[in-house]
Amino acid sequence: MLNQKTAEAFDRYCDRPDTYRIRNRRLAGANILDAGVETTGSIAAGIALARLCMGELAKIEIVPDGSREMPVDNAIFVRTDDPLMSCLGSQYAGWPVQTEDFFAMGSGPMRLLRGREPMLETLKLREQSETAVGVLESDKLPSESAIEAIAKDCGVAAEGIRLAVAPSTSIAGTVQVVARSIETSLHKMHELKFDVGTVISGSGVAPLPPPAKPGDTVGGIGRTNDAILYGGRVTLWVDCEDDAIGEIIEQVPSGSSSDHGQPFAKTFKQYDYDFYKVDPMLFSPAVITVHNLRSGRTHRSGSMEFDVLRQSFLS
Repeated sequence: MLNQKTAEAFDRYCDRPDTYRIRNRRLAGANILDAGVETTGSIAAGIALARLCMGELAKIEIVPDGSREMPVDNAIFVRTDDPLMSCLGSQYAGWPVQTEDFFAMGSGPMRLLRGREPMLETLKLREQSETAVGVLESDKLPSESAIEAIAKDCGVAAEGIRLAVAPSTSIAGTVQVVARSIETSLHKMHELKFDVGTVISGSGVAPLPPPAKPGDTVGGIGRTNDAILYGGRVTLWVDCEDDAIGEIIEQVPSGSSSDHGQPFAKTFKQYDYDFYKVDPMLFSPAVITVHNLRSGRTHRSGSMEFDVLRQSFLS
Protein backbone atom coordinates (compact mmCIF):
# COMPACT_ATOMS: atom_id res chain seq x y z
CA MET A 1 0.00 0.00 0.00
CA LEU A 2 1.27 3.43 -0.91
CA ASN A 3 0.43 5.07 2.43
CA GLN A 4 2.22 2.36 4.38
CA LYS A 5 5.30 2.54 2.17
CA THR A 6 5.38 6.33 2.46
CA ALA A 7 4.89 6.17 6.23
CA GLU A 8 8.07 4.10 6.51
CA ALA A 9 9.99 6.81 4.63
CA PHE A 10 8.36 9.52 6.79
CA ASP A 11 9.63 7.78 9.92
CA ARG A 12 13.15 7.54 8.48
CA TYR A 13 13.19 11.29 7.83
CA CYS A 14 11.99 11.96 11.39
CA ASP A 15 14.84 9.85 12.75
CA ARG A 16 17.35 12.39 11.34
CA PRO A 17 16.14 15.81 12.60
CA ASP A 18 19.59 17.40 12.59
CA THR A 19 20.31 16.30 9.01
CA TYR A 20 17.08 17.82 7.70
CA ARG A 21 16.79 20.68 10.25
CA ILE A 22 13.27 19.53 11.08
CA ARG A 23 11.30 18.93 14.26
CA ASN A 24 9.09 15.93 14.96
CA ARG A 25 6.24 16.13 17.45
CA ARG A 26 2.89 14.65 18.44
CA LEU A 27 -0.22 16.78 18.08
CA ALA A 28 -3.61 15.37 19.02
CA GLY A 29 -2.14 11.91 18.52
CA ALA A 30 -0.82 12.56 15.00
CA ASN A 31 2.87 12.54 14.07
CA ILE A 32 3.87 15.96 12.69
CA LEU A 33 7.07 16.73 10.78
CA ASP A 34 7.71 20.48 10.92
CA ALA A 35 9.98 21.48 8.04
CA GLY A 36 9.64 25.25 8.18
CA VAL A 37 6.95 26.55 10.52
CA GLU A 38 8.94 26.66 13.76
CA THR A 39 12.16 25.35 12.24
CA THR A 40 14.59 26.49 9.54
CA GLY A 41 14.21 23.46 7.34
CA SER A 42 16.57 22.80 4.45
CA ILE A 43 16.87 21.85 0.79
CA ALA A 44 17.13 18.23 1.91
CA ALA A 45 13.89 18.62 3.87
CA GLY A 46 12.21 20.08 0.79
CA ILE A 47 13.26 17.10 -1.30
CA ALA A 48 12.00 14.80 1.47
CA LEU A 49 8.61 16.56 1.46
CA ALA A 50 8.43 16.36 -2.33
CA ARG A 51 9.17 12.64 -2.19
CA LEU A 52 6.45 12.17 0.44
CA CYS A 53 4.05 14.14 -1.77
CA MET A 54 4.75 11.67 -4.58
CA GLY A 55 4.42 8.60 -2.40
CA GLU A 56 8.14 7.86 -2.67
CA LEU A 57 7.56 6.98 -6.34
CA ALA A 58 9.94 9.57 -7.82
CA LYS A 59 13.55 10.67 -7.82
CA ILE A 60 14.02 14.34 -6.97
CA GLU A 61 17.23 16.35 -6.87
CA ILE A 62 18.61 19.85 -7.13
CA VAL A 63 20.63 20.40 -10.32
CA PRO A 64 22.35 23.31 -12.10
CA ASP A 65 20.08 25.11 -14.54
CA GLY A 66 21.75 25.29 -17.92
CA SER A 67 19.56 28.07 -19.36
CA ARG A 68 21.84 31.07 -19.88
CA GLU A 69 19.05 33.63 -19.43
CA MET A 70 17.63 32.06 -16.26
CA PRO A 71 17.84 34.51 -13.30
CA VAL A 72 18.77 31.71 -10.84
CA ASP A 73 21.39 28.99 -11.04
CA ASN A 74 19.62 25.95 -9.57
CA ALA A 75 16.62 23.88 -10.56
CA ILE A 76 14.55 21.01 -9.21
CA PHE A 77 14.66 17.90 -11.39
CA VAL A 78 11.99 15.20 -11.00
CA ARG A 79 11.56 11.85 -12.72
CA THR A 80 9.08 9.04 -12.24
CA ASP A 81 8.15 5.77 -13.91
CA ASP A 82 4.76 5.73 -12.20
CA PRO A 83 3.39 9.14 -13.19
CA LEU A 84 -0.29 8.40 -12.74
CA MET A 85 -0.07 7.29 -9.13
CA SER A 86 2.83 9.51 -8.04
CA CYS A 87 1.49 12.72 -9.56
CA LEU A 88 -2.31 12.52 -9.77
CA GLY A 89 -2.93 9.86 -7.15
CA SER A 90 -0.60 11.41 -4.61
CA GLN A 91 1.13 14.73 -5.34
CA TYR A 92 -1.72 16.85 -6.68
CA ALA A 93 -2.88 19.38 -4.06
CA GLY A 94 -6.52 18.45 -4.44
CA TRP A 95 -7.63 18.44 -0.81
CA PRO A 96 -8.42 21.79 0.87
CA VAL A 97 -8.01 20.83 4.53
CA GLN A 98 -10.22 23.39 6.25
CA THR A 99 -11.75 23.77 9.69
CA GLU A 100 -12.77 26.82 11.72
CA ASP A 101 -9.21 27.39 12.92
CA PHE A 102 -7.02 25.95 10.15
CA PHE A 103 -6.58 25.89 6.38
CA ALA A 104 -4.00 24.23 4.15
CA MET A 105 -3.83 22.57 0.76
CA GLY A 106 -3.27 18.87 1.29
CA SER A 107 -1.14 16.58 -0.88
CA GLY A 108 0.22 13.07 -0.60
CA PRO A 109 -1.12 9.53 -0.59
CA MET A 110 -3.64 10.33 2.17
CA ARG A 111 -5.82 11.67 -0.68
CA LEU A 112 -6.26 8.07 -1.86
CA LEU A 113 -7.92 7.20 1.45
CA ARG A 114 -10.34 10.10 1.30
CA GLY A 115 -10.99 9.45 -2.39
CA ARG A 116 -13.63 12.15 -2.83
CA GLU A 117 -11.97 14.20 -5.56
CA PRO A 118 -13.64 13.86 -8.98
CA MET A 119 -10.28 13.18 -10.63
CA LEU A 120 -9.52 10.29 -8.27
CA GLU A 121 -12.98 8.88 -8.86
CA THR A 122 -12.63 9.14 -12.64
CA LEU A 123 -9.19 7.50 -12.63
CA LYS A 124 -10.35 4.93 -10.04
CA LEU A 125 -7.45 5.70 -7.72
CA ARG A 126 -8.29 4.58 -4.19
CA GLU A 127 -6.66 2.84 -1.25
CA GLN A 128 -7.48 1.58 2.23
CA SER A 129 -4.92 1.73 4.99
CA GLU A 130 -4.62 2.21 8.74
CA THR A 131 -1.95 4.83 8.05
CA ALA A 132 -2.39 8.19 6.28
CA VAL A 133 0.52 10.30 5.06
CA GLY A 134 0.14 13.84 3.80
CA VAL A 135 1.94 17.12 3.18
CA LEU A 136 0.37 20.45 4.13
CA GLU A 137 1.36 23.82 2.71
CA SER A 138 0.79 26.12 5.68
CA ASP A 139 2.55 28.70 7.84
CA LYS A 140 1.23 27.09 11.01
CA LEU A 141 0.99 23.60 12.41
CA PRO A 142 -2.34 21.78 12.06
CA SER A 143 -4.89 22.28 14.81
CA GLU A 144 -6.59 19.49 16.73
CA SER A 145 -9.75 20.04 14.68
CA ALA A 146 -7.79 19.69 11.43
CA ILE A 147 -6.27 16.41 12.58
CA GLU A 148 -9.70 15.14 13.62
CA ALA A 149 -11.10 16.08 10.19
CA ILE A 150 -8.27 14.32 8.35
CA ALA A 151 -8.71 11.20 10.52
CA LYS A 152 -12.44 11.12 9.83
CA ASP A 153 -12.11 11.66 6.07
CA CYS A 154 -9.36 9.03 5.76
CA GLY A 155 -11.04 6.52 8.02
CA VAL A 156 -8.00 6.15 10.30
CA ALA A 157 -7.20 6.85 13.92
CA ALA A 158 -5.34 10.07 14.69
CA GLU A 159 -2.39 7.96 15.83
CA GLY A 160 -2.09 6.63 12.27
CA ILE A 161 -1.70 10.08 10.72
CA ARG A 162 1.66 11.44 9.59
CA LEU A 163 1.76 15.03 8.31
CA ALA A 164 4.70 17.04 6.99
CA VAL A 165 4.19 20.82 7.11
CA ALA A 166 6.05 23.76 5.55
CA PRO A 167 5.01 27.24 4.37
CA SER A 168 5.56 28.43 0.81
CA THR A 169 8.05 31.01 2.13
CA SER A 170 10.39 28.38 3.61
CA ILE A 171 13.26 26.59 1.88
CA ALA A 172 11.52 23.23 2.15
CA GLY A 173 8.15 24.61 1.06
CA THR A 174 9.69 26.27 -1.98
CA VAL A 175 11.39 23.06 -3.06
CA GLN A 176 8.35 20.81 -2.66
CA VAL A 177 6.09 23.10 -4.70
CA VAL A 178 8.61 23.56 -7.54
CA ALA A 179 8.89 19.75 -7.71
CA ARG A 180 5.35 19.66 -9.19
CA SER A 181 6.31 20.23 -12.83
CA ILE A 182 5.23 16.77 -14.08
CA GLU A 183 2.07 16.80 -11.98
CA THR A 184 0.87 20.09 -13.48
CA SER A 185 1.28 18.77 -17.01
CA LEU A 186 -0.60 15.53 -16.27
CA HIS A 187 -3.43 17.37 -14.53
CA LYS A 188 -3.75 19.76 -17.45
CA MET A 189 -3.81 16.86 -19.92
CA HIS A 190 -6.46 15.10 -17.84
CA GLU A 191 -8.59 18.26 -17.93
CA LEU A 192 -8.15 18.30 -21.72
CA LYS A 193 -9.60 14.73 -21.82
CA PHE A 194 -6.31 13.07 -22.74
CA ASP A 195 -5.98 9.50 -21.47
CA VAL A 196 -3.28 10.02 -18.84
CA GLY A 197 -3.17 6.28 -18.34
CA THR A 198 -1.11 6.12 -21.54
CA VAL A 199 1.72 8.14 -19.96
CA ILE A 200 4.51 5.67 -19.17
CA SER A 201 7.24 7.87 -17.67
CA GLY A 202 7.97 11.52 -17.07
CA SER A 203 10.71 13.97 -16.18
CA GLY A 204 10.52 17.63 -15.34
CA VAL A 205 12.76 20.51 -14.38
CA ALA A 206 11.92 23.98 -13.05
CA PRO A 207 14.09 26.79 -11.65
CA LEU A 208 14.41 27.03 -7.88
CA PRO A 209 13.46 30.59 -6.88
CA PRO A 210 14.63 32.42 -3.77
CA PRO A 211 12.09 31.99 -0.95
CA ALA A 212 9.87 34.98 -0.30
CA LYS A 213 10.38 36.83 2.98
CA PRO A 214 8.75 35.30 6.08
CA GLY A 215 5.06 36.07 6.24
CA ASP A 216 4.78 36.98 2.56
CA THR A 217 2.60 34.01 1.65
CA VAL A 218 1.43 35.56 -1.62
CA GLY A 219 5.04 36.19 -2.63
CA GLY A 220 5.91 32.58 -1.86
CA ILE A 221 2.95 31.26 -3.82
CA GLY A 222 3.78 33.61 -6.68
CA ARG A 223 7.44 32.66 -7.05
CA THR A 224 6.89 28.91 -6.80
CA ASN A 225 4.07 28.98 -9.32
CA ASP A 226 6.06 31.19 -11.69
CA ALA A 227 8.94 28.72 -11.62
CA ILE A 228 6.70 26.15 -13.31
CA LEU A 229 4.43 28.44 -15.35
CA TYR A 230 7.29 30.35 -16.96
CA GLY A 231 10.35 28.13 -16.49
CA GLY A 232 9.08 24.56 -16.17
CA ARG A 233 10.02 22.01 -18.82
CA VAL A 234 8.39 18.58 -18.84
CA THR A 235 9.07 15.53 -20.99
CA LEU A 236 6.62 12.64 -21.11
CA TRP A 237 6.88 9.21 -22.71
CA VAL A 238 3.48 7.96 -23.87
CA ASP A 239 2.00 5.01 -25.77
CA CYS A 240 -0.98 6.16 -27.82
CA GLU A 241 -2.05 7.35 -31.26
CA ASP A 242 -0.33 10.51 -32.49
CA ASP A 243 -3.69 12.16 -33.14
CA ALA A 244 -4.48 12.04 -29.42
CA ILE A 245 -1.33 14.05 -28.69
CA GLY A 246 -1.82 16.41 -31.61
CA GLU A 247 -5.28 17.36 -30.40
CA ILE A 248 -4.03 18.76 -27.10
CA ILE A 249 -0.28 19.53 -27.38
CA GLU A 250 -0.71 23.25 -28.10
CA GLN A 251 -3.10 23.65 -25.18
CA VAL A 252 -0.92 22.01 -22.53
CA PRO A 253 1.67 24.77 -21.86
CA SER A 254 0.69 27.65 -19.57
CA GLY A 255 0.97 30.03 -22.52
CA SER A 256 -2.41 28.79 -23.78
CA SER A 257 -4.16 30.49 -20.83
CA SER A 258 -5.68 33.97 -20.96
CA ASP A 259 -4.07 34.64 -17.55
CA HIS A 260 -0.55 33.95 -18.83
CA GLY A 261 2.01 36.73 -19.16
CA GLN A 262 2.66 38.33 -15.77
CA PRO A 263 3.96 37.18 -12.37
CA PHE A 264 1.41 34.99 -10.67
CA ALA A 265 1.30 37.20 -7.56
CA LYS A 266 -0.19 39.99 -9.71
CA THR A 267 -2.73 37.64 -11.26
CA PHE A 268 -3.61 36.30 -7.83
CA LYS A 269 -4.22 39.82 -6.52
CA GLN A 270 -6.48 40.64 -9.48
CA TYR A 271 -8.71 37.74 -8.45
CA ASP A 272 -8.85 38.78 -4.77
CA TYR A 273 -6.43 35.98 -3.84
CA ASP A 274 -8.96 33.30 -4.80
CA PHE A 275 -7.31 30.37 -6.59
CA TYR A 276 -10.65 29.21 -7.93
CA LYS A 277 -11.10 32.45 -9.90
CA VAL A 278 -7.81 32.01 -11.78
CA ASP A 279 -8.09 30.30 -15.16
CA PRO A 280 -7.42 26.64 -14.28
CA MET A 281 -5.70 26.18 -17.65
CA LEU A 282 -2.87 28.43 -16.43
CA PHE A 283 -1.46 25.82 -14.05
CA SER A 284 0.91 23.90 -16.30
CA PRO A 285 4.57 24.02 -17.34
CA ALA A 286 6.04 26.50 -19.80
CA VAL A 287 7.21 23.80 -22.21
CA ILE A 288 5.94 20.28 -22.86
CA THR A 289 7.69 17.58 -24.90
CA VAL A 290 5.95 14.27 -25.61
CA HIS A 291 7.78 11.25 -27.03
CA ASN A 292 5.37 8.72 -28.50
CA LEU A 293 6.68 5.19 -28.03
CA ARG A 294 4.12 3.84 -30.49
CA SER A 295 5.03 6.03 -33.46
CA GLY A 296 8.54 7.23 -32.62
CA ARG A 297 7.43 10.84 -33.10
CA THR A 298 8.10 13.76 -30.77
CA HIS A 299 5.60 16.54 -30.14
CA ARG A 300 6.67 19.80 -28.48
CA SER A 301 4.97 23.07 -27.55
CA GLY A 302 5.48 26.18 -25.42
CA SER A 303 8.29 28.57 -24.50
CA MET A 304 9.96 29.95 -21.40
CA GLU A 305 9.43 33.55 -20.29
CA PHE A 306 12.67 34.80 -18.75
CA ASP A 307 11.47 38.40 -18.34
CA VAL A 308 8.56 37.28 -16.17
CA LEU A 309 10.88 35.06 -14.12
CA ARG A 310 13.22 37.98 -13.50
CA GLN A 311 10.30 40.16 -12.38
CA SER A 312 9.11 37.45 -10.04
CA PHE A 313 12.39 36.21 -8.58
CA LEU A 314 14.43 39.41 -8.36
CA SER A 315 11.90 42.05 -7.38
